[in-house]
Order: sequence, then structure tokens, then C-alpha cells
Amino acid sequence: MVKKAISLVLATEFVILATSLYSFELFINLQVAFLSSLFVILGSSFAYAKMVDSQVASETFEGKRDLLDELEDPHELYDDEAINEASADELDLRAIVKEERAKIKTFSVKGMKYGARGSASAFRLTGYLFLVLGFIALKNNELLNLAFYLPSLLVGIVIGSLSAKAFAPKT
Repeated sequence: MVKKAISLVLATEFVILATSLYSFELFINLQVAFLSSLFVILGSSFAYAKMVDSQVASETFEGKRDLLDELEDPHELYDDEAINEASADELDLRAIVKEERAKIKTFSVKGMKYGARGSASAFRLTGYLFLVLGFIALKNNELLNLAFYLPSLLVGIVIGSLSAKAFAPKT
């Protein structure tokens, strides 16, 4: 699978290199945009995979409901849990409110640590740095042509997504 991903990236690079025979402006826009989006997608995928692995290893992962269940019942109104059948006079509303507030997830430093680790990953930041610096370099050298640059970002996203699947850990 990894060989297929590498060969896919190399084949795309070969096609981009072939565009240099047609026009240098087309080639440089394709190359910078392709590599920028490829690095961003791969960096984000690797950062996300590392974050998930670290959460699973630290056992802080909480099981979630199915996506379909969350869409159909976002507030868990139809859960199978027994509902208190007591009359309204017998219910201690303050205790119920405290219990429900305890269920609400609050902001915690531990939770923020895992989110910040994934978003501030060196893999991801390197991709975005390449994207910004590449765009600025093209603009400053008057080589930027958005008609070539923007569609090339899509090519990098597609190839990066396919390549990231090859490097994803198998669970």
C-alpha cells in the first residue's frame, strides 16, 4: 500500500514536471500548489493519527454514540435508561439539575492538551508554512496565476488524501 502511495505521488510529480515543457509559469504554480496542499493533508493526517494514538494509549478516550444515533437523537431523549416515575412533588429538582450539570463536559486542561497537540503539530505547521511561503514567493516574483494555482491545490488534496490512507495505522 505504501509503494502505491509513493508511486502515485511520483507519477503526479512526473506529470507536473512535464508541464515545464509547455510553460514555466504553469509548472511553478502547479508544483508549489501541489506540494503545499500535499504537505498540509499529509501533515494533518499524521498529526491526527498521533493524537488519536496518544488518547487511546492514555485511556482518556470516551466512547461515542453512532453517528446515526446522534443525528436522530442529539439530546439523548430516547435513551433506554429508566426515567424517574415519581410525581413532580416528590422530585428533588436541585439534585436533578446538579446531576445533569455534572454530565456536561467542561473545559479542562487535560482535554485542551490533546487538542493543542494535534493542531500545533510540527507536521501540520510545516505544511502550512510551506503553503504560505510558497504563495508569497510566487506573488513576489510575479509568477502567481490563480487560474493554475487554485485547481492545483485540489490535485494535492486528492493525492494527499489517497496517500494518507496508505500510511494510516491499521486497527
